[in-house]
Amino acid sequence: MSALNATSLAANAESSAAPLKERNRSRLRSAFRAFCQDKAAVGGAIVLGLVILMTLLAPVLPLQDPADADPTLRLKGIGTSGHILGLDYQGRDMLSRIIWGGRYTLPAAVIPVIIAGIIALCLGMTAGYARNALDSFIMRIVDVLFAVPDVILAIAIAAAMGPGFFSVVVATTLVIIAPLTRMAYSSTRQQRDSEYIIAARAIGASTPQILWRHLLPNVFAPVLVYATTIIGLLVVFTSTLSFLGLGVAPPASEWGLMVDEGRKVMNVSPHAAWIPGLLIGVVALCFNLIGDGLRYALDPRQHRR
Repeated sequence: MSALNATSLAANAESSAAPLKERNRSRLRSAFRAFCQDKAAVGGAIVLGLVILMTLLAPVLPLQDPADADPTLRLKGIGTSGHILGLDYQGRDMLSRIIWGGRYTLPAAVIPVIIAGIIALCLGMTAGYARNALDSFIMRIVDVLFAVPDVILAIAIAAAMGPGFFSVVVATTLVIIAPLTRMAYSSTRQQRDSEYIIAARAIGASTPQILWRHLLPNVFAPVLVYATTIIGLLVVFTSTLSFLGLGVAPPASEWGLMVDEGRKVMNVSPHAAWIPGLLIGVVALCFNLIGDGLRYALDPRQHRR
């Protein structure tokens, strides 16, 4: 690059620095309007918000203790007096256990994505921007993780650590680091030779400044969309681990554990299994709808007029 071109790029970068925050705010407003135009995504966000709100308010809602059992009412169906969703095989209130169970199931799906997302952004952006052996070193480790089937890896880790909430979080975090890192890596590779990156180099920006100030806003959007859909999968996956006896242990109320307990009495009281199973599916669907809405909202090419 000639000195004249470098000077021109530096001047353009400096002149655009002032309205940068205003452009970012404008992009957020545009993305929010685009998201609101997707009725399915808005519906998913509303349903998910209600589920999250109920789980957060569980300690103050007029619910029975999820561990209290009334053997005289065991396996009573939906609509039983004082028990809207019926009772399970021990006579415990299904509504109370479902609401309290969300305090295990939802964090077990969201926390791993947050932790893995932070790690993946650091690794993927570093590898994607580097043009040396560091790139190959990071991505070969990711390839090794990809070589092991996700389900087998998670089950092996959870089984080695023993049942419990912590083991589920660790297992699922390690499983999803690889795909999130690959997404961050690909997005960084697409952006690293863009004009705004060349301009940042021309004005003397350091590598950390380029990565976190210039690249991160453009890499974060696709990673966020992908991470949102992964949360939907993890709702099902973490419930599966509990179903297999690798999650939280009884008498804790967790949706996957409730499905496993209800499976044993399916012939007598199917509601004990299909109610928590249906909720798992609905919450997973809501996360997928939100992810689709974010994909549309954060891609200006799809809603530019």
